[in-house]
Amino acid sequence: MPAEGTRSPSRTGDTLARLTGTDAATFAARHWGREPLLVRGADTDAFRDLLDLDGVDELLSRRGLRTPFLRLACKGTVLDSGAFTGPGGVGAEIGDQVRDDRVGALFADGTTVVLQALHRTWPSVADLAARLGEELGHPVQANAYVTPPSSQGFSAHYDVHDVFVLQLAGRKHWTVHTPVHPDPLRDQPWNAHAAAVAARARDEAPAINAVLEPGDAMYLPRGWLHAATALGEVSAHLTVGVHVVSRFALVEAMTAIVAHDERLRASLPLGIDVADPDQLAPHVDAVRGALVDAVQHLSPVDVARRVRARVWTGGRPEPVGPVALAAFVDGLAAGDGVRRRAGLRHRLSRRGEQVLLELPDRQITLPPSTEPALRALLDGAPRAVGDLPGLDEADQLVLVRRLLREGVLAPAARS
Repeated sequence: MPAEGTRSPSRTGDTLARLTGTDAATFAARHWGREPLLVRGADTDAFRDLLDLDGVDELLSRRGLRTPFLRLACKGTVLDSGAFTGPGGVGAEIGDQVRDDRVGALFADGTTVVLQALHRTWPSVADLAARLGEELGHPVQANAYVTPPSSQGFSAHYDVHDVFVLQLAGRKHWTVHTPVHPDPLRDQPWNAHAAAVAARARDEAPAINAVLEPGDAMYLPRGWLHAATALGEVSAHLTVGVHVVSRFALVEAMTAIVAHDERLRASLPLGIDVADPDQLAPHVDAVRGALVDAVQHLSPVDVARRVRARVWTGGRPEPVGPVALAAFVDGLAAGDGVRRRAGLRHRLSRRGEQVLLELPDRQITLPPSTEPALRALLDGAPRAVGDLPGLDEADQLVLVRRLLREGVLAPAARS
């Protein structure tokens, strides 16, 4: 049976521990990709710093949201965006800005509000997503679901990504059932198994049947069925979605690499009937043999390069303020503190006589003398200019200025 734990009211420690109430090793061994975890919060305000109902109203009324950053659903059906968007007014020149008055009317009639991609629009959630993605090694997104009193937003379904559910306000009754299609891939949504999902939710006792209150959290691996209903008051929860990198991603990477093999690029015969198994059989055998041979000679380095291209671009590091950053760079001096941007994916290696810093969208080549300082700057801890190893103060200033301009570093507190 899925486990239930209690999280202490402390907010110290890493992000995963904050959500799960346990250490990373225990969570990985018992729950990651395996079974749900229900965590009771000792502090009802544990997630108030992320988002509250006042923040929801601000997003809907004052932030100029456009589709697809907002989605509305009623009785399991997603509403057409034309029901709640309109022109932005003078100077905006857009036609799909959220109309708060229409959202308010629909919400009063029982429609659930879904604030999508909050990791791009709300600072505290963006920070959480960046830190969690770095800890997990998998891209992270975040949506908020705001449900009117005693309303159900979506019927039983499963997600194709893992989720952490953080109850923000009100109470919500959750039922969770075992998968009908374990470990679904991105192109294997629940509605392809709608009948089996409905039958499982109707006929099987739930693995979790619980009311989440503010401060409670729940982890659900992809594929686990779930449905939620608000109880007597407005309810809001944050869903932190983890777009897990599966073994199939390695299959896709390997397939893309071996496509360079001439044996696998050869044309099939003229006039072949590909619907005839007998005609296709010898070619299937030939491809199978060539594929096995080609895969056996693949380098993990090449596979890693393919996979990381997807993972590294799937999330975003912490935001930087361009104006403030420019001023910081211009005034940079010994003693100023810097640190690597949270969530920035990177790899440091040697290429000949140069040091290569690989980033999601580019590569930076630097002299070998910078390597000790680079490793210190990239370890995530705040570092003071003037205290970096291997370089004199003038060269440290040059290196740090460049990495700040390249978006690798961000200002930290003065040491």
